[in-house]
Amino acid sequence: MEIDDQIALRPSFNVDVPKSVGEILKNATKIEQEVRENYRIKISDHHIFFFIIGAKKKYYSPHLHIELTENEDKTTHVKGLYGPDQMVWTFFMFLHFIIAGLFLIFAVIAYSHWTLKQSTTFDFVIMGLLLVSWFALYFQARINRKKCQPQMHNLEQLMQRMLTF
Repeated sequence: MEIDDQIALRPSFNVDVPKSVGEILKNATKIEQEVRENYRIKISDHHIFFFIIGAKKKYYSPHLHIELTENEDKTTHVKGLYGPDQMVWTFFMFLHFIIAGLFLIFAVIAYSHWTLKQSTTFDFVIMGLLLVSWFALYFQARINRKKCQPQMHNLEQLMQRMLTF
């Protein structure tokens, strides 16, 4: 899984495995007992979630969501998605929506000032600052993703163990 080469902030992958969903879920419960000190594995129907816990968990620590789909030939299609902690992702998206909303408000205000032949300098300065902060959020997310890559590889190794156990 080429995690390092993806542009997306939440990398994903798809792979087919020559095992049934039941075997993979059984392997997940066995591995869950072994790695209980450092990882939490949550199994819900055909979904498996891997979380880093304890002293290794940082605010940028990723989690891995695996979705299992049984194929007709008794193999399993595995869809995986890496992502940040749900609280961090929610806050990140909240900031994006606030910045986008303020940008639109100041664009409307700038248009109103322009049609009334008033100065639009302040409006465009604020819009520029909002645009810069939007890019800053994106680059901060890229930095956090770079920091968490070793942990993403650890989660990938744990998943590979589960799929080949």
